[in-house]
Amino acid sequence: MLARRLPSTAAAFSRRWAGLPNLGRTPSSLQSLPVFPNKITLIAFGSTAAQMSAEHTDSIPQASSKQGALKPGLYLVGTPIGNLEDITFRALRVLKSAHVILSEDTRHSGKLLHHYNIKTPLLSYHKFNESQREQTVLMRLKEGEIVALISDAGMPGISDPGTELAKLCANENIPVIPIPGPSAFVAALSASGLSTDEFTFVGFLSKHSGTRKERLTVSASEATTQIFYVPPHKLLQFLEETSALFGVTRQCVIARELTKIHEEFWRGTLGEAEQWFTTHQPRGEITVLIEGKEDIPVETPSESQLENELRDLISNGHSLSTAVKLVADGTSVKRKIIYSIALRKFGKQQLVSESDSSDPSKPHRE
Repeated sequence: MLARRLPSTAAAFSRRWAGLPNLGRTPSSLQSLPVFPNKITLIAFGSTAAQMSAEHTDSIPQASSKQGALKPGLYLVGTPIGNLEDITFRALRVLKSAHVILSEDTRHSGKLLHHYNIKTPLLSYHKFNESQREQTVLMRLKEGEIVALISDAGMPGISDPGTELAKLCANENIPVIPIPGPSAFVAALSASGLSTDEFTFVGFLSKHSGTRKERLTVSASEATTQIFYVPPHKLLQFLEETSALFGVTRQCVIARELTKIHEEFWRGTLGEAEQWFTTHQPRGEITVLIEGKEDIPVETPSESQLENELRDLISNGHSLSTAVKLVADGTSVKRKIIYSIALRKFGKQQLVSESDSSDPSKPHRE
């Protein structure tokens, strides 16, 4: 049965949508379209945001017999980093079922809850008041409440409040349940084209230049992809500092306004980025990824090369032991290996030579 009668104008079928070819950008009136198994949902292009928000809320799945009711505890709920479609059914169910939602900015989060017609009370919880809120929240959790924690965007605790409360709950044996959601650095990394085998998420750098330089110096020497969150007004300063420490030829990716209408990926070297953004002031949330330092293999010299170096040093008057030390200091070959070669090739003649020069009873040759 059809969910709604429509005129014979264009409509969107959500069932098996993934099997259809790419038809281009989704019209704005189809944003936040829910997909339900075994059901066809028809939405007219002319539907209003208010109508669609109501439809979303009515369609938030309730707990099935397999899922059961939510257990008390702290729920870390991932929220959209820009596009309101990027939220899971599970996240909506938790937000709707919670006794209270801890929010970094209640005005910002209120828009999200209003969009999905969620009436759960909001309580501000941010870096300036988290130490004062902790005991109050802990008491409510011990009384068996369901507490959801959200940040302005993305996953709580990832460059956002939440880490300390999660740690406190873990120490008190209170369940901490993650509800996975979007993360800007993961989204940027996946589309960056840089290595994803290993990476270091640095996040926001210190405001103090000395501490910032120390952190960047460490990152510059690492072989893994380095990921930073950079405020738009600090981007040029960041590029100047990284160009000096990483080198102007190091590849970078600058991801801006991820999942939003003006999403953009800029790719090039740090030197090119510094030049470009000197005259182009960016806006919005920025994630910068820099490729890891290239691991240049050290060439191991052959035995004949080691032998030649030893011969040159010994012929110039160095003792066998000194020659071995000098060659070992200049190569990656272990000293005992070089010493073994020296003894085998020059040991007898060098020992005789050193013995003759150190024995005063033997006449010196003119």
